[in-house]
Amino acid sequence: MSNINNIAVLTSGGDSPGMNAGIRAVIRSGIYHGKKMFGIRRGYDGMVQGDIVPMDAKSVANIIQRGGTILKTARSDEFRTVEGRKQAYENLKKHNIDALVVIGGDGTFTGASKFIEEFDMPIVGLPGTIDNDLNGTDFTIGYDTAINTVVEAVDKIRDTAESHDRLFVVEVMGRDSGLIALRSGISTGAEAVLIPELEVDYDAIMKRLDKTRKNKSSRIIIVAEGDKEGGMVVAEKIQANFPAYDVRLSILGHIQRGGSPTCMDRVLASRLGVAAVEGLIEGKKGEMVGLICGNIQFTPFNKAIKHIDKINENLTRIVEILSL
Repeated sequence: MSNINNIAVLTSGGDSPGMNAGIRAVIRSGIYHGKKMFGIRRGYDGMVQGDIVPMDAKSVANIIQRGGTILKTARSDEFRTVEGRKQAYENLKKHNIDALVVIGGDGTFTGASKFIEEFDMPIVGLPGTIDNDLNGTDFTIGYDTAINTVVEAVDKIRDTAESHDRLFVVEVMGRDSGLIALRSGISTGAEAVLIPELEVDYDAIMKRLDKTRKNKSSRIIIVAEGDKEGGMVVAEKIQANFPAYDVRLSILGHIQRGGSPTCMDRVLASRLGVAAVEGLIEGKKGEMVGLICGNIQFTPFNKAIKHIDKINENLTRIVEILSL
């Protein structure tokens, strides 16, 4: 068992729905176990600047249903330097903070790993990213909300597509990962899904569209923003192949990051937040807490931050089968 008395929590990287539920779980779990709790505003930048505040149970009241993060998040060039990290450590010591919980993605965990290497600070991470691209957990905090936001938006787009016999190319988030595109594509009945992990077979897509154009009054193509060409180029190529189509492009953008988290994300963040605090108390360090097959699992940061580059081929096959 570790000798930890004061724990701080921060959120870093892109915001994701459910981060507030994670903050709430960390703070209240720490208090339950008799620890003094702190919040660090604006991620690692706040740690460098000393923006650290005590938090109690009331500090996190009525936030579980809110999107974004009450602690805010920011990039920090200073934390990338030895001097910046030293200043951050000194600020933690001023508050007698002896452990951290960080909520974020691979960049967050990379920074945490460097900090542990230099100052031997116990840190446990929660996977907070809408991309679901971390190893060590079946789902990341925010992913379920993001894909539900995409599904709701695409369902509305299809109403317009049906009314005007249009083809819509919908670009969704996923710079390095196509998981948002893939799952939302299946659930919205997309004719094709283009993701950065796979080479685009335009001939196959054009043949599929040509085969179904007499049977459908609307068509949806989902494109991950990380696809090599992006939604605009895809729309232009389809229009060039099918001049008779009324092709439109819709880029969903940051709408996917916001909104009230789903029940799944709230429960996931709550379970992982409690597990993170209890993991620190038990002596965990430099690990991300995740949920695999319904069970809490800890994965070292250096393994968690490796992006998932192998897509479930059965999911891409389902898209093709159901696009008839």
